[in-house]
Amino acid sequence: MDDYRAIADDLAAAITAGRLRPGDRLPPLRRFARDRQIASSTAARVYGELSRRGLTVGEVGRGTFVRSAAPAADPALAEPGEARVDLELNFPVLPAHPALLAKSLGPLLRPEAMAAALRPVGAVGTAAARQAAAAHLARGDWTPDPRQLLFAGNGRQAVAAAIAALVPAGERLGVESLTYPVVKGVAARLGITLVPLAMDEYGLTPEALRAAPPLRAVYLQPALHNPLGSTMPAHRRAEVAALLRELDLYAIEDAIYGFLRNDLSPLAALAPERTVVIDSLSKRLAPGLSLGFLTVPEGTAQDFATALRTGTWTASRFALDAGTRWMADGTAAAAEQEKRGDAAARQRIAAEKLAGFRVRADPQAYHCWWELPDPWRADTFVAAAARRGIAVTPSGAFAIGSGHVPNAVRLALASPPVDVLAEALGVLAGLAQGAPEDTGAE
Repeated sequence: MDDYRAIADDLAAAITAGRLRPGDRLPPLRRFARDRQIASSTAARVYGELSRRGLTVGEVGRGTFVRSAAPAADPALAEPGEARVDLELNFPVLPAHPALLAKSLGPLLRPEAMAAALRPVGAVGTAAARQAAAAHLARGDWTPDPRQLLFAGNGRQAVAAAIAALVPAGERLGVESLTYPVVKGVAARLGITLVPLAMDEYGLTPEALRAAPPLRAVYLQPALHNPLGSTMPAHRRAEVAALLRELDLYAIEDAIYGFLRNDLSPLAALAPERTVVIDSLSKRLAPGLSLGFLTVPEGTAQDFATALRTGTWTASRFALDAGTRWMADGTAAAAEQEKRGDAAARQRIAAEKLAGFRVRADPQAYHCWWELPDPWRADTFVAAAARRGIAVTPSGAFAIGSGHVPNAVRLALASPPVDVLAEALGVLAGLAQGAPEDTGAE
């Protein structure tokens, strides 16, 4: 069987059926290839596909483990294979928000409004959408120019379009040494080389940016960095902005979580001519009906619009009109204010349940970074957590290059109900206090 996807489908079916259980270790690649009578390169693609689907986790030299079966409808703690608590992905949808969002969409469902919403729309959207988005995305002392706003289907597509517009195939994109995993996939598809840049407690270091090989752009997250939760202070943002001008370099500023710290101005406030700001409604409102934004430097809109169009990353007209209504009538602002309170409350729970451990987090973020105690390794901890029906993300998912990978996991706090979150964090704390051999994870 030469199609690696078919082999991956067989293994995925075994995981779903429970024949392979969370925490089970898959054979080493060479043995798997020999047993299946396939090439080693095909075996590597099978394992890569399972990882892409979120079914396995592992690092080179340590092994590959089954992460978890698909989540069931009930988010409560359960035995493996029945349900899981999702601390991998952040889907912050508060209980009252579906009704809040639906109320605002009433006028859009009238026939004349629906007729307009069903027509196609380009990357520039509509004048009403640009005005509403510019006012809504304002943060600190920065307000985007409506003329420089473009729209994508979601934040991931906005990131992909920005990279495609700025970095030709075969060229280099600088990224923080720990970064948003989607960027790795985008770069691979576009034929772009990622260059990891060193970080400190404030984020990307100016020294690393200056010492890097020639880059076409740099992707960074100055506010509520994912996964570390760090935020660049004003003096660091000023240093980076000055370097962008000095090096004639563009920055792709991912501001997806910036709404949780809406008092902070983005890097674009200091270097608007060198910065592309990416944002979306996914975390702000809900992932099911999202809208992505690109605020681009003056004179560059056509290049980014072309990237959006050729990548088929433009927004749908219905999502654009829905988002415009939510932003213009105050619905989005009200939902985001409640989420800022919700994120702070979840961080307090994490601080209480993980007291005594080395945890990095912003008190207003929806995620935290947990440096695991010895003798735990990230992959074995993920496998042991999966046996208890809890899904977490290992540090290797965020690492760039083949250098040292921190012995840590990221915890996404937004998805479970708060009582389930508290119980799950308590389970993880108890797990970390033990040893891997006590859990069957080794």
